[in-house]
Amino acid sequence: MQSEGAGPTNGGVSFWWSQVGTPTPRPPLPGSTDADVCIVGAGYTGLWTAYYLKRAQPDLRVVVLEARFAGYGASGRNGGWLTNSVTGGREQYVRAGDRGPAIAQQKALNESVTEVIEVAEREGIDAHIVRGGELEVARNAAQLARLRAKAASEATWPHTDTELLDATATSERVAVAGAVGGLWHPHCATLHPARLVAGLAAAVERLGVTIHEDTPVTAIEEGRALAGRGDVRARHVIRATEGFTPGLAGERRTLLPMNSSLVVTEPLPTDVWDSIGWHGREALGDFAHAYIYAQRTADDRIAFGGRGVPYRYGSRTDTDGATHPETIGTLTGLLRTFFPAARDAAIDHAWCGVLGVPRDWSASVGHDARTGLGWAGGYVGTGVTATNLAGRTLADLVLGHDTETTRLPWVGHRARRWEPEPLRWLGVQALYRAYHAADRQEASGRPTTSPLARAADVVAGR
Repeated sequence: MQSEGAGPTNGGVSFWWSQVGTPTPRPPLPGSTDADVCIVGAGYTGLWTAYYLKRAQPDLRVVVLEARFAGYGASGRNGGWLTNSVTGGREQYVRAGDRGPAIAQQKALNESVTEVIEVAEREGIDAHIVRGGELEVARNAAQLARLRAKAASEATWPHTDTELLDATATSERVAVAGAVGGLWHPHCATLHPARLVAGLAAAVERLGVTIHEDTPVTAIEEGRALAGRGDVRARHVIRATEGFTPGLAGERRTLLPMNSSLVVTEPLPTDVWDSIGWHGREALGDFAHAYIYAQRTADDRIAFGGRGVPYRYGSRTDTDGATHPETIGTLTGLLRTFFPAARDAAIDHAWCGVLGVPRDWSASVGHDARTGLGWAGGYVGTGVTATNLAGRTLADLVLGHDTETTRLPWVGHRARRWEPEPLRWLGVQALYRAYHAADRQEASGRPTTSPLARAADVVAGR
């Protein structure tokens, strides 16, 4: 139990890393060197790419450069949702009535959920994976209307497998206070993010990949990655930096580093879980505009996340996961509103991290065969699964293989750049103020979606 008057640990990269301990530092780049493939960023994207490259062609010289340590960014801080979401929505891939590409993208992400689970088993990675599906709940009339509209839309697509639940069926899964309906699908698992990324880093090293930590890269150019400790010259250079992309030369406006925060309770006693249920350990979300995401952890805590300070001026990132005290209070209040049975539970840890947001809110992966430059990212919070698909796709593209993955519609997609400051800061602040105001209106009894949220969606380009 937390001692009286004490606050939660704030930052320390993440609760997940505090549980397993930050890894023993790997050696930094000792000086300039050559490789066949240089990957910048040792998060999920970079590590999955390295994994599939070496599995396909063991003699490749693959070097991964990481500014801090493998899994320091979103890969070691996220909410642990291995889900099948198509970032930006399937509809963006429908062209002239042809739904084929959109269906292929959805099917590939469903299969990626299974792929991650199977690789973890094969490589002996104990990431506390539980495939309980994803449950989204509605807690007022406007949210319920959106839930039902989504259920109707999902029913028109293959590979979605959603199940519409009434209030009773929802509470039988997870007893969320005030829930009036739910939507569940099976293509999701919860996991321990730091355990997955640490295990994946060890797996690629066993395959012969070299990871250099404490090696910030300042720029990526055709044929080389530039770091203060030296350059890595390579035929193929892959950018896998997600929310930290603005720190690279010429990439300030490519992706916006959106901030997301989490809190986690102390382990909850049996009587609290008897009240809440959650025996299937589903990933839990809601239909608010400023939505939440949560999981029941392997050691019976509630990890509960959402937007705090959504964006720091000038595309700045946090300091080792430290989050704003007001955000901790807001998330704690929401958690206790959702789960009154846990109202007396102490909050043990709070942290935050950045995720990469493209201007059109749609993820992409690509590789220029002429220059050898590749990239993947812009997952907008859905990257635990999408990174695996991106890594397999990048490996195929680098090796020149024509496969189902290289023909997916997100391959080669480019979004326009974000506006310069102060426009992007003002835009993001206005966007989330509108979403929060819309949520307040709807919680007060508005039966349909607030016009504020509809206007914000237009501004965001969603």
